[in-house]
Order: sequence, then structure tokens, then C-alpha cells
Amino acid sequence: MIPTDDNAPPSQPRRGFLRTGPLLAAALTLPAALPAQAADRWTATWGAAPAGPPPTASTLGLSGQTLRLIVHASVAGSRVRIRISNEMGSVPLNIGVARIALRSSGAVTVAGTDRQLLFGGRSAVTIPAGGAVLSDGADFNVPPFADLAVSLYLPGTVRLTTLHNAALQTSYVSSAGDRTALQSLPIQRSIASWPFLTEVDVSGPYSGLSATNAVVALGDSLTDGQASSANANRRWPDMLARRLQLELGVAGSIGVANRGISANSLLKDYPDAMLAGQRALLRFERDVAATSGVRWMVVLIGINDIVYSSGSNPIPVDSLVNGHQQLIAKARARGIRPIGATLPPFEGHTYYTAARENVRKRFNEWMRGSGAYDAVVDFDLALRDPARPTRLRAAYDSGDHLHPNDAGYAAMAQAVPLNLFAAG
Repeated sequence: MIPTDDNAPPSQPRRGFLRTGPLLAAALTLPAALPAQAADRWTATWGAAPAGPPPTASTLGLSGQTLRLIVHASVAGSRVRIRISNEMGSVPLNIGVARIALRSSGAVTVAGTDRQLLFGGRSAVTIPAGGAVLSDGADFNVPPFADLAVSLYLPGTVRLTTLHNAALQTSYVSSAGDRTALQSLPIQRSIASWPFLTEVDVSGPYSGLSATNAVVALGDSLTDGQASSANANRRWPDMLARRLQLELGVAGSIGVANRGISANSLLKDYPDAMLAGQRALLRFERDVAATSGVRWMVVLIGINDIVYSSGSNPIPVDSLVNGHQQLIAKARARGIRPIGATLPPFEGHTYYTAARENVRKRFNEWMRGSGAYDAVVDFDLALRDPARPTRLRAAYDSGDHLHPNDAGYAAMAQAVPLNLFAAG
């Protein structure tokens, strides 16, 4: 069931939800550190927000198989570690072997780059239901913007209950067996989600550069990249990472972790749509504060709170403002610089009404004029049609009048002032 909308007919499907699972950052399982890791300073080079579990009927089950998950690094490093999550699982998750390599193409890795990842010095780890684990660090050169292949052998029967649903990236499931060390994975099927893997961190210099800070993009489908090209890394946080390094040079060696979840809301959970995750306020600790090296948080969220509320009597703007003020306070308490963003236009979208538009307009006025955030990124200005500001510019519209296309996401990345990050 999808929440009732008094402005849409019952048969009208909702768009892919703009949301995550239980908040367990405080319970993150940390393997015993090895002596060589003592001086490592970790920075997220990639991240995704976990959600789930999916409806039982659509939960994929594996039996003694290997996952090869493809992710795209932002910053470089000479050491690596990963975070694996079983936060939405109801039974322990057994990881038999974990390896990482540079990806060549498809499910094929670059020869000679494969490394095994250990957990407290052991090859296997059991993650309790509701828990998460960090691997030990391993020497592994991660170039900037590299495609990485993280291979996890899952012995026994495993259900993929913790995952990031809208990956916009093809990953792979092998035939039966531990196939983690194979350069070319024997593929049983491909998947378009990221099960279990939630972060890749780097440490140490690569070609003389070393990343020490990260920015987390917290949001919904507009940050998750819905309607951007699959397997192309054209979400706005991806393109922001490229801008940082291309335009700022050494000062732009900043990790970018995308914690957007399609259908996510700021204030409300939808128990019948668990792949949309928990509200942003609840997942802040895990998805922002627990991100390695986080220094800045860019927040673009609230449009779902508006469109999932009544078409004629929508959520009060004061409720959105209060939620954002809570995020700001949480960030500052953790020493994280909060950066807000205006909500882009959506006239022409299925759930557009004049009343909902009025809430968006008044929220954007607050965002621009209140001074509540340390800085504001004006995505509304960057995307709107100058001749009709309540609509997306046609050249940026994916076709649903809410989600940008690749050109629109590029315009969003271009709208982020890089001087926000230049000072570190």
C-alpha cells in the first residue's frame, strides 16, 4: 500500500519513493584494529544509504553465491576498507570472503588488482541482525573516479533484506560458490541494487594527494539520481566530485558520499514502503555523522513531504522548517557544516497542485532568507524555466516534470559554489 493521496486516483502508482532502515550507527561493529592501521585517517570515497527490507514476495534469495557489487570512487587513496550492513536483516549475515579490485568492464576486474579484505584479521565475519561491520584496512591503490568491484561470498542461504534499491548501476550475482577471486565472474544474474555494502573508505596518499574530508549529500530521489542514465554516474553528487577535483586541484581532494534514497521524506516514515527508508531526521546519525571524514552536509529534502501530503491541505511550511532546523542542530553538534538547498519546481508532475506549490514557494523563501544554514545552494534557480518558474526548464526535464535528466543534474552540480569547500 502507498499512502493515500486525496488528489490522485487509487490506481495511480506513486513515483519511485524519494527514504531508510533502523538507526544503528552507535552499534556499528568495529573489528579489532591492526597495528598498521593505527595512523589511518579514513575518508569516504563512496557511500549509499541502506533501506529495506523489501516485501517478502520480492526479496531475492541466494544460496552459497558471490555478489560482485560495482561502485564508483570519488577520491583516491592507497588504503581501503568497506562497511557492510545487516541493519534491516532479521537473522545474522555470514560473509565468507570479501575482496576488492578495480573493475575493467561488466563483472570483469583488472588483472593484478584484487585484494582480500579481512575483519579483525579473519577472512570471515558474522554480522548480527541489525548490525554493521567495518573491514580492516588493506593496501590498495584507488585512483580518482575508479570503478571498484567489491565481491562478497555469502555461504548458506541469504535473503537480500538490506539494500540500496535505486542504484542506477548494474551489479552481479555469480553461479554457486566462492567466486570472489576470479577476474571474470560467472554470472547467474544481474541486479540493479546495492545489497549490504554501504560505504567504501580510503586513506593515505595516492600520487601525492591525500583526502581528509568528505561531503555527504542527504536527500531523496533528486539526490539519488532518479531518471539519470544508468551505469554512467551522472547524479549531481557524482558530478560535484568531478568539479571539486578538476577545478580546485589539491584543495578539491574531497570525498563525496551520496546518501539520497528515492522516495525519502524529512519527517515521516512509510512502513508499507520500506525501500524508501526511514525519515532523514532519523537516519542522520548513521548516514551523515557516521560517514568517515564528513565535514559538510548538503541537504535537499522536503518535496516528498509536500507531495505525499494532502493536495488541498498540504503539510504546513512550519513543519518543514522545524525539521530542517533539527537537522542543522544535529550537524552543528557533530562539527559538521550544514548547507541547505532550495526545492526545484514540479508543475506538470502528477502530484502538483497550487496548494502544494505554495508550500514549496514559501519553504524556498525561508531557505534563502532565514540564514539558518551556513550556506544555501539554489537548485530551484538553477533548474527552473525563466519564463515559467514553477516548471523545470524543458532542457533539464526527464519527462515527469520533477526529476531532472543528465543535463539537469549537471546544472545542479554546477550550481554548488565550490568556495564552500575550498577552506576545508
